Amino acid sequence: MLNKKVQDAINAQINAEFWSAYLYLSMSAFANTKGYPGIANWFEIQYQEELDHVKIFFDYVLQRDGEVQLQPIDGVPTKWGSPLNMFEETLKHEQKVTSLINNLYSVSLAENDFATQSMLKWFIDEQVEEEESAKTIIDSLRMIGDNGYGLYTLDKDLATRVYTQAAPLAAKN
Repeated sequence: MLNKKVQDAINAQINAEFWSAYLYLSMSAFANTKGYPGIANWFEIQYQEELDHVKIFFDYVLQRDGEVQLQPIDGVPTKWGSPLNMFEETLKHEQKVTSLINNLYSVSLAENDFATQSMLKWFIDEQVEEEESAKTIIDSLRMIGDNGYGLYTLDKDLATRVYTQAAPLAAKN
């Protein structure tokens, strides 16, 4: 059975992951309205990945005979000043998610929940990748500056990103 403190922390994380999905879907919609289909694609895939994260946590709670308690999702921003601003906000958000995952791991350590610690290892590694991805795009956007062709090229590059199911989900199928 899942420890109550760990269960509560995972339920809070489920809510945070839903909020992340909602944020990235909002960013995708905004990028589409501004004529950046590649950036919109990048954020659409982020949205799908966040839903995978929700499902991993959701299934884990049930697998451990816990109770999933879904909570309302707070609203998200709907406008950004520029593609650079969107990715800077993405990096800040991913850094926040990293701290949430780290805190969840700390709770599982304090409660001697070794199974949850094992499950969280994938998320810890995933957050390193998420932050690196956002930083790389920020670096490119800063290099591009006001160069319209550079932004066009980056947008075309981001359009090639394809969705791949999260590793723990893929392993189940």
